[in-house]
Amino acid sequence: MDAFLVSTGIVGLAEIGDKTQLLAFLLAARFRRPLPIVLGIFVATVANHAFAAAVGALVSQLLGAGTMRWVLGLSFLGMAAWVLTPDEIDAEEAQLAKYGVFLTTLIAFFVAEMGDKTQVATVALAARYESMAAIVAGTTFGMMLANVPAVYFGERIANRVPLKLVHGIAALIFAVLGIATLLGMGEGLGF
Repeated sequence: MDAFLVSTGIVGLAEIGDKTQLLAFLLAARFRRPLPIVLGIFVATVANHAFAAAVGALVSQLLGAGTMRWVLGLSFLGMAAWVLTPDEIDAEEAQLAKYGVFLTTLIAFFVAEMGDKTQVATVALAARYESMAAIVAGTTFGMMLANVPAVYFGERIANRVPLKLVHGIAALIFAVLGIATLLGMGEGLGF
């Protein structure tokens, strides 16, 4: 349960203001068909995060516990810095409308997630926790918590959520996870 909850919280916070959330706003404004957009986000996220979790599990098997502690600790610290960097949408990610709403969303989200903060976080979380299913479920749930309201409520939410505060909180969480991991305290804290 810890893996699911930590994954949900980290990805849910990291996703706010992320380029895939901006993509969700854009798709919602362009198509005005929330259900196929939400389904496309869900399928793309499950596929992308399952791949990321498999990579994370493989990395944890290949590296020893001491090396993994440093890799994870430094990864979490890197994520803390990365979360503070605002994202932008690439124009080509938004020009897939010829495939229909669901397929456009699925392709755009899958591609946008490649190498994104939440995918990197999924790799790191899967390297830390043994339950790939809990990680994929948690990171997917975190993505949906951040993106479903973006699709349905769009600008009304975007104008009320202080992105600097949310990014600051997410960066602080990643920094605490990184420091705790580097100091060897991760197991006592559940990460």
